[in-house]
Amino acid sequence: MADWRSFWDGEHAIYVSDRHKAVHYAAIADGILDHVRLAGLGSEATVLDYACGEALETPRVAAAVGKLVLCDGAPSVVAKLRERFGSLGHVAFALPEDLDAALPDGTADLIVVSSLIQYLSREDLVALLGRFRAKLKPSGRLVIADVIPPDAGILPDVLSLLRNALRDGYLPAAVAGLVATAVSPYRKLRSELGLSTYAEADMLALFAGAGFQAARHEPNLGLTPHRMTFVARPA
Repeated sequence: MADWRSFWDGEHAIYVSDRHKAVHYAAIADGILDHVRLAGLGSEATVLDYACGEALETPRVAAAVGKLVLCDGAPSVVAKLRERFGSLGHVAFALPEDLDAALPDGTADLIVVSSLIQYLSREDLVALLGRFRAKLKPSGRLVIADVIPPDAGILPDVLSLLRNALRDGYLPAAVAGLVATAVSPYRKLRSELGLSTYAEADMLALFAGAGFQAARHEPNLGLTPHRMTFVARPA
């Protein structure tokens, strides 16, 4: 396994239990819907969930918007999304290379990207920001969440997992999962490839260079409050 895309396209145990997975995707859906409301969007809005993963709460998000586009880099994930949610007429599915057919330029009201950019090179992130800029309406918003600060380290991730597990009832599975992760393909890839990290000022500069006005948004979308979320609008 040579890259992150291959990792996410294969079998993995990044979630310590089904309960953990359900809590994770519920939190992501809550965050997307919060940003739909913050943007003042209604039932006609077009929303892109980029790097969406299994998107277990798709029906709840889709019910609040006019069109929901689910895009993920793992072909196996996109196939499962189509199988599970294909009956929802206003939900579209795409790999990144096929996104233009599902979402023409200048049509997105909101793009949400959570827990992705740590797996991208800086050059790939810059290119992706340019693509998002083209997809948005002039009044649209881009939300990039779960950005890892340079000084975060792995301890805050561990503590977040344990706190969430204690609150939501999967603590034994979380402890077992931490042990398993120490020898997992994820840990090996993280050691070999690393994760991209960005300071707040660095992210704001990248947004500006891609034609956005951006600001940090509190709280972070998802289950890791020590990471960062940014909201950007076309400049």
